[in-house]
Amino acid sequence: MEWTADEIRRFGYLVVDAIADHLSALPDEPVFRPVPSSLADRFLSSHLPIDGAAPDDILTEFRASIEPYPFGNGHPRFWGWVNPPPSVIGVFADALAAAINPSCAGGNHAAIYVERQVIDWFRQLLGFPAASMGLLVSGGSIATLTALGVARHAKCGVDVRKVGLRGAPRPFRFYQSGEGHSCVRKAIEALGFGSDSIRLIPTDADYRMDVAALDRAIAEDVAAGLTPIAVTATAGSVNTGAIDPLDDIASVCAAHGVWFHVDAAYGGPAILTEEYRLALAALSRADSVALDPHKWMYVPVEAGFVMVRDGEAMRNAYSLVPPYIRGTGSAEGVMGLPWFSEYGLQQTRGFRALKVWMCLKHLGLAGYRAAIEHDIALARYLAARVRELDSLELTAPPSLSIVCFRFVGDGGVSQKRDEAALASVNRALVERLQLGGEAFITSTELHGRFSLRACVVNHRSRREDIDRMLEEVTRIGCDLAASV
Repeated sequence: MEWTADEIRRFGYLVVDAIADHLSALPDEPVFRPVPSSLADRFLSSHLPIDGAAPDDILTEFRASIEPYPFGNGHPRFWGWVNPPPSVIGVFADALAAAINPSCAGGNHAAIYVERQVIDWFRQLLGFPAASMGLLVSGGSIATLTALGVARHAKCGVDVRKVGLRGAPRPFRFYQSGEGHSCVRKAIEALGFGSDSIRLIPTDADYRMDVAALDRAIAEDVAAGLTPIAVTATAGSVNTGAIDPLDDIASVCAAHGVWFHVDAAYGGPAILTEEYRLALAALSRADSVALDPHKWMYVPVEAGFVMVRDGEAMRNAYSLVPPYIRGTGSAEGVMGLPWFSEYGLQQTRGFRALKVWMCLKHLGLAGYRAAIEHDIALARYLAARVRELDSLELTAPPSLSIVCFRFVGDGGVSQKRDEAALASVNRALVERLQLGGEAFITSTELHGRFSLRACVVNHRSRREDIDRMLEEVTRIGCDLAASV
């Protein structure tokens, strides 16, 4: 078919209607609805289409077979993992970016200027110097891989791009706490160091890295002939929202000449709030930071970000300009600046910057501050309600917008404090809660205790949503405990 302007408008209005219907109907729908096995089988067993279908028929199939079974994170009672609802303007930004469909490796076109502007805005937010460089990536995992790749280039003591790690005279060491994200280990493995190079640093009672233990560990490893590469601290752990003592860790890293990376993928935007401004101020001392706009900035996925203090080191770690790009005249760069592809692994890059740019333009820092403070206040309300209820208990100090708790019930389970029985009840509870569709939270383990976990990064949530979730948790928990 020919996509005339009239046909684009006609079909576009149908798509917009589908988006509006979906987003507006969510509060009245189940938070989560599993895909029926018959539909899953159909998806997994269908053949590659031979003949094309009409756009209206494809949209009809979408509305019947895909839209009714979402991940759930658009719903006001979804608090699983760290997955917010999308900003509506970000939804439209994705469509606009796809319409012009630029490749953002570099060149002299508007998308490159937009991304440069977004990078500078994050530079200001984090307090990084003008010589720093950033890059929009898919998410925190690739942000971490990119940052630690620069650390490898800068700190391993050999020309790793030419000879690899086999030319290194000594083994290497990385440092993180047990609360660090799994993407750090993945990155270290992918970079060729192996997970044995990671030394886990203990945490305090609030799940924050023990700085004195870190200092001792680095000194011990240097004395033993190892080469420390990087410390990865956490500014908002995915388990509890804990924020490591960033300023103290920065000082330890500076004293030992070790790269200081901060995983701020979740908690970084809380630097806008008065409550967490000081705790996160030392982000400005990091050598690199990972921050995900698609988490607490409500930008549709994928939208991750990495910032490296030494922009030239970042370019040296990744720049490789093929001959088909060299000497391309006006397309060679923006105002003489290098291509983005010189600062990371991707050559072809999508226009991620537009949705970040439009969301920031739409909300501004004041709007983001209000939205983040709203989420923190709801988490505080949840924690207060848990403390009030005899059938529930907190399992970690609430931090940022994460609350960890569990059902302890009454009767045999609570009187015996049988940890195995408590774990069994809570494990069944979270599964029944999710499948029931009333609310969606997830779980974790804290010091061997199975815990329920709610992460409030949802500007659609209200106190009555928290109350409905707790009522259902208590009802399900009591039902399960009665059978223990």
